[in-house]
Amino acid sequence: MRNQKKQKLYKDIKIIDTADKGRSIAKTDDGKIIFIDKGVPGDTVNVNVFKKRKKFLEGNILEITTASPNRKVPECEHFGICGGCKWQNMNYDTQLKYKQKEVFENIKRIGNIRILKPEPIIGSPDQYFYRNKMEFSFSNKRWLTNDEINDKNYKLNRNGLGFHKPGKWDKIIDIKKCYLQIDPSNNIRNSIKEYSIKNNLSFYDYYNKSGLLRSLMIRTSSNGDIMVVLQFFEKNSKQINNLLKYLSTEFSEISSLNYCINSKANDSLYDQDIICYSGDKFITEIMGDLKFIITPKSFYQTNSKQAHELYKIALEFANLKSDETVFDLYTGTGTIAQFISKKCTKVIGIESVPESVEAAIHNSKLNKINNVEFVVGDMKKVFNEEFIKKYGKPNTIITDPPRDGMHKKVINQILSLMPKKIVYISCNSATQARDIAILKSRYKIIRSRAIDMFPQTHHIENVVLLEKR
Repeated sequence: MRNQKKQKLYKDIKIIDTADKGRSIAKTDDGKIIFIDKGVPGDTVNVNVFKKRKKFLEGNILEITTASPNRKVPECEHFGICGGCKWQNMNYDTQLKYKQKEVFENIKRIGNIRILKPEPIIGSPDQYFYRNKMEFSFSNKRWLTNDEINDKNYKLNRNGLGFHKPGKWDKIIDIKKCYLQIDPSNNIRNSIKEYSIKNNLSFYDYYNKSGLLRSLMIRTSSNGDIMVVLQFFEKNSKQINNLLKYLSTEFSEISSLNYCINSKANDSLYDQDIICYSGDKFITEIMGDLKFIITPKSFYQTNSKQAHELYKIALEFANLKSDETVFDLYTGTGTIAQFISKKCTKVIGIESVPESVEAAIHNSKLNKINNVEFVVGDMKKVFNEEFIKKYGKPNTIITDPPRDGMHKKVINQILSLMPKKIVYISCNSATQARDIAILKSRYKIIRSRAIDMFPQTHHIENVVLLEKR
């Protein structure tokens, strides 16, 4: 049994709210806040506090004395161990309620702005099996359950293929069935693991930096394409070829089978030479009347159906006129730029990843769009006065930054340009609110609408329309 530090037991504590990182909040009789994993608002629980801080406590649920009416039985057997779907024990309507609440509270508390007309959150039609991209890791020292540890007769095989255990960089939770990606994703992953164990292929060792098998990516598209990318740490041509041959024979539906040899410290693919073993070097995603070529390195929203809804909201908020010039910041593979291109004169997209810009240019040609242009470079360096001299001033800026939000230099450049409208798309409403707090001296929020891209998790996407004062 893994050790748990028992410091204090609180009985019959009511869980009253949700918090960051998918946690829940309870309060003690003397008003102290306790952050708890796997709690649902409305639960009454007995809590073991294992960590004390000056302003809050952290604890684990020992017993649910009264279950919340919002609680449900998780679908996945890995719930509570895998950190991926922390709200799977909460019914979906309640998930949406607290996601929307988080967005409004962040804008109010961090942005110091009140949204006068909250718009209803857009839920996902698919609450499971909605992701088009999954990444898994191999390990020769997988995470063991307490039952496995305590069963002396259990013959342990430590090889695993799945997700990193939260807080344990060197441990992998072996996943039997994941509810996030449609079939044959689970079958492909489990077959690779079984073949590899049977044929004595070595799984990655995080301590010794050795082993053949390092990571697996599976991508699917709405029109049935399947891409598999295997990442090997060591070069063993015979074993690699045999595994790839097995996959291409066993799963004829794989339309793009790729691999790379990556012996550097991290397993990022962006600087790797990806080799196509069989099929095409890409898969194709369709959105309305647009086609997008997706390569192993391409960024594409992981929930295809909701991505389409997201872009429709952005286009509606922008309310573009035919004579407008639009800057699309953090354009990725240019999906938004191409989606809005028919409604304006010109779109200029900026992106830091060269492969994404290459894909954006290729896709715009594929879609016969000739009023978009893409620029590659670090946003805070490229988006400067020289850039403005070359491309002119935009009427509208659409920005979709990473979770960290926009750099202050980018925000200052936007303020110096003073476009009439800013459509700010964000997967992190806290950093979005922080950036809006800087922009609000010259802009006011007109509309804000959240859209759920990630059911069963606490993550939420939000779109805000800002107009010049």
